[in-house]
Amino acid sequence: MKTARARPAGSRAPDAAKIARTAAPRRTREAATLAFFADLSQALAVSLDLGQTLSETVNRVADFMQVEAASLFLLDPATQVLECRICVGPADITGTRLGVGQGVVGTAVAENRAQIVVDAANDSRIWRAADDESGFVTRSLVCAPLATAEGPIGAIEIINRRDGAPFTAADAERLRLIAAPAALAINNARMAGDLLEQQRLKRELDLARRLQKSLLPKRRRDHFPIVAVNHPAHEISGDFYDYFDLADGRIGFVVGDISGKGLDAALLMVRAASLLRWAGKDGVAPAAWLARANDELCETTQDGRFVCAIVGYCDHAAQRVQFAGAGFPPVIVQRAGEFTDYASGGPPLGILAGIVFDEVDIALDGGTLYAFSDGATDVRDGAGRPIDNAGVRKLIVRHAAASPDARLRGLLTDLKRLRLVDDTTLLIVEAPRAQMPEVLLERRFAAQAAELRSVRSAIRQALDILAVEPELRDRLVLAVDEACANIIRHGYGPHHEGDIGLRILRDGPVLSFELTDAAPCVDPASIRPKPLGECRSGGFGIALIDEVMDDWRIQPAQGGQGNLLILRKRIDGIGSEEASEA
Repeated sequence: MKTARARPAGSRAPDAAKIARTAAPRRTREAATLAFFADLSQALAVSLDLGQTLSETVNRVADFMQVEAASLFLLDPATQVLECRICVGPADITGTRLGVGQGVVGTAVAENRAQIVVDAANDSRIWRAADDESGFVTRSLVCAPLATAEGPIGAIEIINRRDGAPFTAADAERLRLIAAPAALAINNARMAGDLLEQQRLKRELDLARRLQKSLLPKRRRDHFPIVAVNHPAHEISGDFYDYFDLADGRIGFVVGDISGKGLDAALLMVRAASLLRWAGKDGVAPAAWLARANDELCETTQDGRFVCAIVGYCDHAAQRVQFAGAGFPPVIVQRAGEFTDYASGGPPLGILAGIVFDEVDIALDGGTLYAFSDGATDVRDGAGRPIDNAGVRKLIVRHAAASPDARLRGLLTDLKRLRLVDDTTLLIVEAPRAQMPEVLLERRFAAQAAELRSVRSAIRQALDILAVEPELRDRLVLAVDEACANIIRHGYGPHHEGDIGLRILRDGPVLSFELTDAAPCVDPASIRPKPLGECRSGGFGIALIDEVMDDWRIQPAQGGQGNLLILRKRIDGIGSEEASEA
């Protein structure tokens, strides 16, 4: 049996009232601290403005911690410099810059750990320049890093308790806890600011792109001897082209290339394009045209940028061409399969006033003039080397039989298949051809299933040159493939051999796919498509063709031997300037 232990003489029983009086303030402080954290976190969570976030953080912390001064430094990751972005107190240190590791603030960031200074007068970490300049006396301070998953983004510092006591470890812990939501809020505000800046830049780029596009002339279809295309390497282009009619019946043309990239180059492009049109509208000789534009640019362009350009005139029949160049790649003229280069006879525009430019006057004699910016010659091949003029000539030869429009599309498609590293502009001057359907593809192949793979690839490439939307392109390829398979399977059958002729023609927005064979003649009335849902045991090919194409027909081939199958599809916008630039 236990007995009560005797209380030592002179001892006193615990004073419950005294314990309660001691615990009550502690609970009150803890409740106030929790309420402060909740209020601060809520206030910072709704703020996406960096300036407001910084001000809210520093002012609330200074009031809550009852300090004479507080400041917040942010780290520039590029320079590793900490800058005071906001402060409260008798001394204004806004703009003060410290290196990582310098002073208490720099040490807190370098070590990613809260720092406490009890006696500032005898602590070597104190950066004393601010006190010396302001007369403010730092007695004690605490600094906590603004920590994130990627490392500290700055630090928050409090100086001198108002009651005169030095800071304690409890103060340092409270400041460390406060720094956590502050760092999150600052990061969010920064990201929101970056997003707004990106949206602003996107709006400016969209505006610059629309402005540039509005300066390019509309494609002319009235037996016009000039076609051109511009393809930006990035969002906006530093290249441009122009052509316009003169009162004497000639046509003026321009191709230009602005040095540099970005919005500054885009603005100079707009100005240079307008200036070159103005300088050539009077019909002065090309050399004088360039001299006039050059002198004007030299007077008004001060940032070291310049303009490379080719300007000239031709008649509507493209019999003669006059042109002059300023720092531009050589103009190529192709006649009867032979190439002649004409180098620019002067430096770029905007560098030196009073320049005299060389001028060329030639008869095309049925040939073709090619002018192109250095984006075409700077295209990289598989080994990463620029193709230069020789590579451009090879591409010209590859597409020489096509019409000027198709040739431009083919050239640009081939250049994009390599690796464009700069804006690219191409311009062709050539005598207009009779308006006949344009042949995009023509080939014959054995009526064997093994041949269809290469046929599909050739069709796909021809449609890519027209920038046909990929989903529609694939459906057209499948429809023609099914038509070829039907000719092999049902036209020739297992007991006949022969070949198939394929032509793809374009007449404006209408594509025609013509398939010819030497198989026994087919009765058109015997070929009827079934609904696609009912094609379980055959008939899928005809049903697919009927679904994809606008119309189709089969008839005896010329001479009554074999069959001609014609499939047609109208695609608005194919081969347009917009499609070519896609």
